[in-house]
Amino acid sequence: MAEAVTKAHAESGDKDAAPFTVRIEALAWVNTLLGGTGSGSMDYDESVEPGETLREVLRRFSGRYPRLKDALWVAGTGNLAEHIEIAVNEAILDIHHTLDSPLAPGDRITLMGQFIGG
Repeated sequence: MAEAVTKAHAESGDKDAAPFTVRIEALAWVNTLLGGTGSGSMDYDESVEPGETLREVLRRFSGRYPRLKDALWVAGTGNLAEHIEIAVNEAILDIHHTLDSPLAPGDRITLMGQFIGG
């Protein structure tokens, strides 16, 4: 399914299109990595160039917040660490989007702590 969405986004993209904005939301304890209180949510509007992928946008955004960067990525790799879950448009990553899916106007990226335990 993710491949179909990625292909549809790529095929519909206009290379001369203007930049657009996506919303990044950090929930609960994840927002402490951005200077928040650890409760509720913090929202950020991020400018995106047509064709930019979720990975590119998250790399750039997390690069401005060293604590988020350290928690979100495995050092020295392009791999995600395991303690922050990512959703795009309320669907957990790899359901409709992958890290390499291009983003579209109006997309909403949510960063939330994983629930671990039993």
